[in-house]
Amino acid sequence: MGWIADELQEPGKVFSYSVMVVLVMLFELLVITWQAPNGRLSNFNTSTTLFANLFTLMGIAITTLTVWTFIPGLQFWKADAARIEAGYLWGIRLGIILFVVFSFEGGIMGAKLRHTIGAADDGTGVPFVNWSKQYGDLRIAHFFGIHALQVLPLLGYFIFKKPIAIISFSAVYSINVTFTLFKALKGISLFK
Repeated sequence: MGWIADELQEPGKVFSYSVMVVLVMLFELLVITWQAPNGRLSNFNTSTTLFANLFTLMGIAITTLTVWTFIPGLQFWKADAARIEAGYLWGIRLGIILFVVFSFEGGIMGAKLRHTIGAADDGTGVPFVNWSKQYGDLRIAHFFGIHALQVLPLLGYFIFKKPIAIISFSAVYSINVTFTLFKALKGISLFK
């Protein structure tokens, strides 16, 4: 967002957004960094009132940031198309939409207090990311959906210069991510 928000040429709004990102990420990292060395979950931890409240506050903070990301995203629909290359502009627009949608998909995990569908979260997973090899894992769609914020603008900037090209790629990308989500909700592993 730091890179693409500069395209809005509204330094005050970009600064406000940047402050919000820093505050939310700082809070999230403080909670995670405090919980992890003590062998405790930061997400889905409702074992005490304090931990449940921290988890709730993390959800409120990230929801606020997601909504706040959508606001400058709306500005890109009004942006001067003559000033920003068309493929890049459409990559930004569609990347922000997918980011917002799949950020809120994280709320499904929060509501279920887990990310695996069909088994407990502690199963053996794919190296590094630990996505479940045997059951549905909501983190996969969440990961690819939120990272559309980087993928689509970059592709629009460097590769898909024409709007139809980035729009077509974005449609295929979003269909695949949505398919991954529905597969996970049915408890089916992406790796089977």
